Amino acid sequence: MAQQISDRRDVDFVLHEQLKVEELSKHEKFVEFNRKTVDLIVSEARNLAVKEILPTQKLGDEEGCKFENGNVTIPESFHKAYKIFKEGEWIAMPEDPEWGGQGMPRTIALAASDYFVGANFAFMMYPGLTHGAGKLVEKFGTEKQKKLFLKKMYTGEWTGTMLLTEPEAGSDVGALTATAKKNDDGTYSITGSKIFISGGEHDLTENIIHPVLARIEGAPEGTKGISLFLVPKYRVNDDGRTGEFNDVVCTGIEEKMGIHGNSTCSLTLGGKGQCIGTLLGEENKGMRAMFIMMNEARLLVGLQGFTCASAAYMYALNYARERVQGRNLLQMFDKSAPPVPIIQHPDIRRMLITMKAYVEGMRSLVYYIGMCEDKATLSEDEKEKDTLHSLIEFLTPIAKGYVTDRSFEMCSLGLQVYGGYGYIKEYPMEQLLRDCRITPIYEGTNGIQAMDLLGRKLGMKGGKIILALFEAIQETVQNAKQTTGLDGLAEKVEEAVNKLGEVAMHIGKTAMSDKILNAFAFAHPFMEVSGDVVMSWMLLWRAQIAVSAEKPKKKDMAFYEGQVKSAEFYINSVLPATLGKMNAVLGTNGAAVEISEDAFGGK
Repeated sequence: MAQQISDRRDVDFVLHEQLKVEELSKHEKFVEFNRKTVDLIVSEARNLAVKEILPTQKLGDEEGCKFENGNVTIPESFHKAYKIFKEGEWIAMPEDPEWGGQGMPRTIALAASDYFVGANFAFMMYPGLTHGAGKLVEKFGTEKQKKLFLKKMYTGEWTGTMLLTEPEAGSDVGALTATAKKNDDGTYSITGSKIFISGGEHDLTENIIHPVLARIEGAPEGTKGISLFLVPKYRVNDDGRTGEFNDVVCTGIEEKMGIHGNSTCSLTLGGKGQCIGTLLGEENKGMRAMFIMMNEARLLVGLQGFTCASAAYMYALNYARERVQGRNLLQMFDKSAPPVPIIQHPDIRRMLITMKAYVEGMRSLVYYIGMCEDKATLSEDEKEKDTLHSLIEFLTPIAKGYVTDRSFEMCSLGLQVYGGYGYIKEYPMEQLLRDCRITPIYEGTNGIQAMDLLGRKLGMKGGKIILALFEAIQETVQNAKQTTGLDGLAEKVEEAVNKLGEVAMHIGKTAMSDKILNAFAFAHPFMEVSGDVVMSWMLLWRAQIAVSAEKPKKKDMAFYEGQVKSAEFYINSVLPATLGKMNAVLGTNGAAVEISEDAFGGK
């Protein structure tokens, strides 16, 4: 069953052979996390995920959440799993033990989360958002706020959320209408309504802590006038004990396509004028603060999408090995030939190797961003820190946008491998497909991720952040050129990188011209080709390690062969199409923005 969540051999490969995570233990901050400890953490995470969390996935989907008289009941099976998860101190893995964390490198936390989220990401949204909300308290909270809230959030005694979206203020957060009126004691009376709040109300913990975006009376319009407030469901007394109800009322939950086990709530704050919040950070700087949580949340969403794809691949691979149907194509005219497992059929193999290549490339990308964060934390070299932060900045919209787009496609391919059985609820594929579909939408739609990549990241620091990416890719390309058997693949990746540089320069200039609408109509295709090139980089890097392995053990031979074949397939079968998509971006045809509304038809 564990293999149906994530491939442990591949997790180990990325951690130890690609990223060499144990080298972090040379630094005092991470001295405890040698290879033995890392392997133990991943094993414990795997066991917990398989034994306690995975069984809740189907149960949670079928039972869903129930709303009655302002109260929300979540799936019964979640309570036991959460209790064990909380007792294991898994919620704030990378954070300071003083506040209830484990102080581990983020890369290792991602490997553990690979299993947790893959087991049931609707369940994992409760602790995931709690960690993000706690991070806001840690970074922007006063000493009093930290003392009252932080440890209880990081240890899971209380959960947390994120209250941004309103009925008329979704992607355009600046249009929000929630207000905050300052009281004589320095607190604020909060009034407003928020929607699409994941985990906004539930019976999992006694208190829920809401970071809320609102506008202080008299503040400027738009995002410049937004402040961030800490609003608990129940007020917290100065001695840390839970006080009276804080007028945060759940008015309903959404009936969704997927992630049924997570309560998606509408909340009314201050309907009776009794909702009290405290300022988190500075006045009118709420959006800047909230971006801290949003960036973490976007990486979490990329992980959610990826783990759906990973689980889908594990299930599809296992099914293809066991499902017997049809003769081998080489024996199709031999009526006496026995039926064979469908993994022998070429089209099934095409789908499986496509899934394999993307899942492996996405795992490497997600873990790599974690490693960049860990190295930036440890580095005392300002130039190195700047380079690492540049890579994180550029890769974040790809890790959220591109990865979730591709993850949904991989779940769809996995369902296709199952055929008709994949479409029915007896098998796990249709739930994975439904659950995964939210990931390209929330925490900023993938169209917004693409606009961020083009409008902000491409020109940031005078173009230095994309140059940092190109330099990292070229380093891998040059190593691969010197590796027997990989020079041809390396040259094709180099061609794609060079062309991406041309595309980036073109679309960047177009975005600054009178053709700006044309440019942004191609923002998503630009993100797509950027992601394709990043995938080719990760797969080439993996292949280079596999080919260069010294005296590999017999049990590893097939795995290393698989790394080379993943790169070979992707670079020869997918990357040529990417070059064609780059030509489309270079053309920047204006049909999408020039067409009149009436010409779309439908009237």
